[in-house]
Amino acid sequence: MDAIETTTIRKVMWRLMPFLFVCYFVAYLDRVNVGFAKLQMNAALGLSETAYGLGAGLFFISYFLLEVPSNLALDRFGARLWIARIMVSWGIISGMFAFIGPIAAMTGLSNEWVFYILRFLLGAAEAGFFPGIIFYLTLWFPSVYRARVVALFMLAIPFSSIVGAPVSGALLNLTGGGLDGWQWLFIIEAIPSILMAAGVVFYLTDRPIQAKWLSAEERSWLQGRLDAEHEHKQSAEHISIGRALSDPRVLACAFVYFCLNAASYGVSFFLPTIVKGFGVTNFQAGLLAALPFVFGAIGMVLLGRSSDRTLKRREHVCFAMVLAAVGVAAAGLVSSPVLVLGLLCLSQIGVSATPPLLWPIPSAFLTGTSAAAGIAAINAIGNLSGFAGPYMMGYLRDATGDFTAGLLVLGGVTLVGGIVAMTLKVNSRLETAAAGKSAMAH
Repeated sequence: MDAIETTTIRKVMWRLMPFLFVCYFVAYLDRVNVGFAKLQMNAALGLSETAYGLGAGLFFISYFLLEVPSNLALDRFGARLWIARIMVSWGIISGMFAFIGPIAAMTGLSNEWVFYILRFLLGAAEAGFFPGIIFYLTLWFPSVYRARVVALFMLAIPFSSIVGAPVSGALLNLTGGGLDGWQWLFIIEAIPSILMAAGVVFYLTDRPIQAKWLSAEERSWLQGRLDAEHEHKQSAEHISIGRALSDPRVLACAFVYFCLNAASYGVSFFLPTIVKGFGVTNFQAGLLAALPFVFGAIGMVLLGRSSDRTLKRREHVCFAMVLAAVGVAAAGLVSSPVLVLGLLCLSQIGVSATPPLLWPIPSAFLTGTSAAAGIAAINAIGNLSGFAGPYMMGYLRDATGDFTAGLLVLGGVTLVGGIVAMTLKVNSRLETAAAGKSAMAH
């Protein structure tokens, strides 16, 4: 590795990754804090488990519908302005959940329907954020770095739970101003998203050529390396936007991601309820619910580094998916709180690690605007199970009285995804050839 490569990648890493990490941290917190609010909200609003599961999942319907258009808009208008727009809108809508009762009284709608509508609007507001960042990273990092940078970015998911779970549990004890704890939870956790939006506009740089914080030599090397990769992929195979959306490889990646997210969201939206069933306080439930994500964070980093080192992308995805499947399904078969929590920790290693292992696969053959569309399509289709997973968990909980059936079904779905992952066509030479070409140019 040349000295110029080492210094440039290090500068880009330190400039972009901590800030993007914080952005996704607050995004994910606003997406899943409804799981903790549920501990008080369901009783306050008269929501059943099925109604809660349906509302939690409706987020992903609008998310699916607007994902590709939002990512194409980001490509056209630039990352700074579009990501800032996304963060402001989801922050405002997230805070509105605190006022479901008053909104229902004012509009004549039921509490259930206001909950459904706000979850749907939250998904519409956040659509494009995650795939937009994934696409943004392809504009800054060569292929051989992408599993580790996506892993660093997505560490925000487990950390939002590690930090957010105890905080959310503690906020449930906050009262005042005529509001209960679950309402204050929504208001307080919505504020950082709105504040971070201003930081996005002034801090992020759309493309390397505009990066005044890099030297001219560093800008030249980075842009040259990325251009070489682009040309190499284009010469190997040119994929239009339309073809990217129907390419069997894109659809296969989307199916694998769909199977993973069924378990990811199906468990995460009900995890506080599962842990509360151990007979602990709200704050203790927050601490215990954070534990699986500690293991998830460790597994994400270690498996991401291993994937970049070996370039055995699909094998790593399959291993992580099988780990998730075994942990989720087995948690439904035991009754001991210690065993249940231990198995959920095991499953979270696979759940957290799979996305950063999967995303380098499509970015190895998609380029330019087709990459924005293809990545968004994978994320949109994959997140549809964010609707199915929570709804199924809520329905089966109401029907059977416990979470066993739901966990077994989610484990089975994830196992199928792991098997399909081994059929993904991966050409690791596309990731390494451009590096050699760029080195020869310098």
